[in-house]
Amino acid sequence: MNLILKGLQIHAEQGHLLGSAVIVSDELIQSIAPMTEIQITSKDEVLTFPENYHLIPGFIDLHVHGVNGCDVMDATSDALLDMSKSLAAEGTTAFLATTMTAKTEQIEKALISVRDFMDAKQEIQGATILGVHLEGPFVSAKKSGAQRADQTILPDIVLVEQWQKKAGDVIKLVTLAPELANSVGFIRYLKEKNIMAACGHTDATYAETVSAIQEGLTYVTHLFNAMRPIHQREPGAVVAALLSDDVMTEIIVDGHHLHPAIVQLILKLKSKDKILLVTDAMRAKCLGDGTYDLGGQNVLVKEGVAMLADGTLAGSTLKMPAAIQNIMRIALCDFADACKMASENPARALGIFDKKGSIAIGKDADLVVLDELLNVVMTICRGKIVYRKV
Repeated sequence: MNLILKGLQIHAEQGHLLGSAVIVSDELIQSIAPMTEIQITSKDEVLTFPENYHLIPGFIDLHVHGVNGCDVMDATSDALLDMSKSLAAEGTTAFLATTMTAKTEQIEKALISVRDFMDAKQEIQGATILGVHLEGPFVSAKKSGAQRADQTILPDIVLVEQWQKKAGDVIKLVTLAPELANSVGFIRYLKEKNIMAACGHTDATYAETVSAIQEGLTYVTHLFNAMRPIHQREPGAVVAALLSDDVMTEIIVDGHHLHPAIVQLILKLKSKDKILLVTDAMRAKCLGDGTYDLGGQNVLVKEGVAMLADGTLAGSTLKMPAAIQNIMRIALCDFADACKMASENPARALGIFDKKGSIAIGKDADLVVLDELLNVVMTICRGKIVYRKV
């Protein structure tokens, strides 16, 4: 049976299409064609939407800790399944399960739980876990932010090798502070193993960051946040990232992590091909204000803003559609570019653009329907409808 989506505007890899339809079967996009060329049979499921609705590729979030009361560090299949379903409801069709700085045995337990979940071959119920973003423990205690400073350690190749062996190579991205001892060899190792090396939670100088980029660092975790501030005589990691064409940068556009002028600055200085929208969401997302746990620390969420007791931002409650709406409003970014930052760019960063990140024949049928106000109406993960707005 085919699933046919028609009537709406299709934002395909080949361009903006009107009067066309997308045909899905066997988890893949099988055809994109004008409606005049589509033959519909009684066995097909046809979904017709208003012409001011949008069909876009599913969002890919490379930095998300939790949602709906669950967290990757809970290290259970139930938590990961709940996250998968909850993220799909906001249009996210794939993500990296993101860990926190903690005791090494706690991190290992979380890694193994992700491996078990990915290996389970269960029925498609939500967003696909693509692997793990290891945020810490190889970060700066000085710039730990909401990470536990007392659990930070130096980059350790042997430890990562052990984790990868036990957890089936689930680690796809590692955030580290490049000023730490052992970081140069560590970055070379990550590059050799095809694991993305990211700069984050760092007090690195400009020179240290440039050196790390030359060694193979290709990504920056939540640019500007938990980093040495820009100074006219010591630009730091931020300027190194903004000036490098070899580095992709993630940003949290929730109205709290970055001033609107900083978002505008990033878009003026950085190619739109090199910017990724992430949520950095924690378990409070979808639940409202209150007190929550993040990596063993109490987080107070008030009016949607998550903070430690000292006022340090502690992740976010941001949903990806809001990130798109925010960057369009704040930086006058057009819809196509905003979607690219949430879908295509993450897929390219992970090296999976041949399968995900755009609407094209032969790719995974990870699709999202947005209404005229850019609210999620439907989410399709690998060809299966996993969310419908009631």
